[in-house]
Amino acid sequence: MAFAKLIIPFILVSLLVLHQVQAVQTNHQLASNAVSNTGYGPKMDCGAACAGRCQLSSRPRLCKRACGTCCVRCNCVPPGTSGNYEACPCYASLTTHGNRRKCP
Repeated sequence: MAFAKLIIPFILVSLLVLHQVQAVQTNHQLASNAVSNTGYGPKMDCGAACAGRCQLSSRPRLCKRACGTCCVRCNCVPPGTSGNYEACPCYASLTTHGNRRKCP
């Protein structure tokens, strides 16, 4: 009889621990997916990369703002001051509501 009274709390505690372990694993998987979706390797210095990209722009503030947004999303900026989109496909694929290229 005493054994039967101990089984129910033991099952409840076991289920609680199992639930916590699954929650931790799910959070770990979500975090690793977020890192893998942002680009390759460590975060790049978007400010410096966009300053180089926008140095010849007629509207440097607008260029740096758009470039910064794209850089944060893609974690890459194509080399040079224009073009070279093949070096960063994510950067090239971002568009505005009017289907124009968002990233300079």
